[in-house]
Amino acid sequence: MATTLNEDSIPQIDTQSGQFVVAALYKFVSLPDFEQIKPVLEQVCHANQIVGTLLLAAEGINGTVSGPREGIVALMKHLWSDPRFADLAPKYSLSPEQAFIRMKVKLKKEIVTMGKEGIDPNRLVGRYVPPKEWNALISDPDTLVIDTRNDYEYAIGTFEHAVDPKTTTFRQFPEWVENNLKSLPAEKRPKKIAMFCTGGIRCEKATAFMLEQGFDEVYHLQGGILKYLEEVPEEESLWKGECFVFDQRVSVTHGLQVGHYDLCHACRMPITDEEKQSDKYIQGVGCPHCYDSLTEDQKQRFGERQKQIRLAQARNERHIGRKMPPRETTEA
Repeated sequence: MATTLNEDSIPQIDTQSGQFVVAALYKFVSLPDFEQIKPVLEQVCHANQIVGTLLLAAEGINGTVSGPREGIVALMKHLWSDPRFADLAPKYSLSPEQAFIRMKVKLKKEIVTMGKEGIDPNRLVGRYVPPKEWNALISDPDTLVIDTRNDYEYAIGTFEHAVDPKTTTFRQFPEWVENNLKSLPAEKRPKKIAMFCTGGIRCEKATAFMLEQGFDEVYHLQGGILKYLEEVPEEESLWKGECFVFDQRVSVTHGLQVGHYDLCHACRMPITDEEKQSDKYIQGVGCPHCYDSLTEDQKQRFGERQKQIRLAQARNERHIGRKMPPRETTEA
């Protein structure tokens, strides 16, 4: 799928409404000098009012950041100037506010943590399926569709007939494959396996793992759910619900519009307006998912944190201690 890799590909914003550009990006590429890349990348981001998280490892780069459009332009021009990132094609969307609080560039062993040695998408990877061709693949009765995200993400939205591995971290995915697919006799194994995730990184690494395990026809959604929701019209879509994102927006819908979920700042689970009517929902303290498991000390501390957030808002300031969902990692 052709992408124009220059500043014209970055969406324009409504300067009157104060919109920010969110860029979700990743690339598996050999980066033996990843430690040296970090300070320069930090400098570019701080100089251009960019916040979010970028992960660097020997296997590549992964992250989601937000900032004013001119800041995102500067960052992308910097990255594209490195031949190894020349074809880096982020998924862009807009946010009414900065989607993150701080800027962090982290050095990691893996840019998405599977915990399995030798899994290298640069060497072996499944077949990319553009969003426009995805419906046909997952509608094929010979295709097993697997959501490689975690249970709380699956809970608020997924593709029709997708299997939920019920993982809480990506590290658990190999064990699920071992127990539920690899253990099947050859004649009962799925003919085709199609996998997807938010932005493409988890399912890309998952295809490399599946091929290593001896599965032959393995596919993954190019650009992930975000690219599908951007390109496929809602009336043609097989996506049901909303897509969890790892920033202040919490979720997005078709056309990458901001969704309807809020976030519990105690357990970081996405919560609906209906759940917020529960006696067990106290803003900033707890929700029906976690309230009964919180200690009184936790409830008191979370309550004080929420008080400080309200005071900061009254001063028209952002409370810097308000943490949003890192969960296990950022996902492009």
